[in-house]
Amino acid sequence: FFFKTRTPKKGSNKKGSNSVPPATQLLKGKASGSQAPLKKEKRPSSSRFSLSNNRELQKLPALKGDTHTLLFAGFDRLVKNMYLYTHFSFHVVCLFQFGVNMFRTLPPSSNPTGAEFDPEEDEPTLEAAWPHLQLVYEFFLRFLESPDFQPNIAKKYIDQKFVMQLLDLFDSEDPRERDFLKTTLHRIYGKFLGLRAYIRKQINNIFYRFIYETEHHNGIAELLEILGSIINGFALPLKEEHKIFLLKVLLPLHKVKSLSVYHPQLAYCVVQFLEKDSTLTEPVVMALLKYWPKTHSPKEVMFLNELEEILDVIEPSEFVKVMEPLFRQLAKCVSSPHFQVAERALYYWNNEYIMSLISDNAARILPIMFPSLYRNSKTHWNKTIHGLIYNALKLFMEMNQKLFDDCTQQFRAEKNKEKAKWKEREEAWIKIENLAKSNPQFLMYVDSSSLSSPVDMETDGPCIEDVMMLKKTVEEEAIQLHRDQRRERPLMRRKSELPQDTSTMNALETHRRAEDMIGAQDGH
Repeated sequence: FFFKTRTPKKGSNKKGSNSVPPATQLLKGKASGSQAPLKKEKRPSSSRFSLSNNRELQKLPALKGDTHTLLFAGFDRLVKNMYLYTHFSFHVVCLFQFGVNMFRTLPPSSNPTGAEFDPEEDEPTLEAAWPHLQLVYEFFLRFLESPDFQPNIAKKYIDQKFVMQLLDLFDSEDPRERDFLKTTLHRIYGKFLGLRAYIRKQINNIFYRFIYETEHHNGIAELLEILGSIINGFALPLKEEHKIFLLKVLLPLHKVKSLSVYHPQLAYCVVQFLEKDSTLTEPVVMALLKYWPKTHSPKEVMFLNELEEILDVIEPSEFVKVMEPLFRQLAKCVSSPHFQVAERALYYWNNEYIMSLISDNAARILPIMFPSLYRNSKTHWNKTIHGLIYNALKLFMEMNQKLFDDCTQQFRAEKNKEKAKWKEREEAWIKIENLAKSNPQFLMYVDSSSLSSPVDMETDGPCIEDVMMLKKTVEEEAIQLHRDQRRERPLMRRKSELPQDTSTMNALETHRRAEDMIGAQDGH
């Protein structure tokens, strides 16, 4: 690109030029008794420019406007094709202008040590120069997608250094820039076969640094979205390199505290791997159970969402390998005091494919789930959970009546054993207390007012009813549940009513994604 410069005025090195205005008086309150002769400002003889006689502000040349005009001209198909047909150096010019405008040091993070970014609550920091950057991104994308684009020429300049600088920009806080970067990197990955392994390696390095060192990066979701389309194109059978990437990179991403920012993209990548190779199901499910959150309930709901997506594509032969540890974890989720965790786990019983898997293996699954289901049908504080539990019990009852009755009787026997065990402990403590009372010094150390009969130790959960009464209760509660239809939740919500930055919201709402913008222009 060519930029205009100010032309030096001829003869500007002459002394005594009258084009210089009089100097401004420095001391405003000085008495004007003896006026000193005004001295005219002298320009150094080395100066190449002279000031104008007009002291009013003048508009500077719109150099950035000229640049925008040139970028707009590049969007025209005829002009673009003419350049590509007649000037091979146009590749060099386009790549040079992209690097000059885009490759820069990103500003420091607006919140480097604070809490992780919450997309439902926080507003992103937008790039002030985005109108200019957007034109450059759009121009470069149309250049890459041109039918006359020649990778053999461009590969001399789109090299590993170029890719590395492009990946560094993914840490930008502006989601609009990350969206264009995602499309740009995906196009480069598709056109330059020699860079594919390097791109995957460098993305892995970004993930490693994010997991084990910084736990802060703004572009993880976009990088995972790129990998999702890359994984979809992997040839079968999968290479060992790709399996290691799943087990050593994707699965450890589940333990980062900011999982909510990129979890949908991560779950998509994991499911893509399982659709390619079902033998990876067992290590994936066991890794999820290993990283299962203990105290973070919203994160636990995300794990349940991902687990259901995995169960939707699981093979029956692979399900048998993981069903026992899997449903032991689900039983814990049903017993969770956080109603969203229990509710999300119980929604598994509304999935037809999961119910078919459970039906085929009910003899091993129902004994695991029944104690947790029945116990919480009486003791959970949320009434919605009661209805969902009765719905699950009703499905189990219809699935295998005899097995359901056996589990009921077994649960009753276990409750009786627990009561007998507590009674033995109670009697043992009574014996110890009676022996202590036989000591003459007993009253010296124990307050007589504190002596009372031992408190009955109640077992966890209510007493079991008769089998017929349980069936009747389950059926009635399940019918009541079906009357209450589940409502769809909004995809995005704000947790508080804090005032929003209207300019930021308007900029994000009016933003058009790279694919939509380019596709719309190609249609004209």
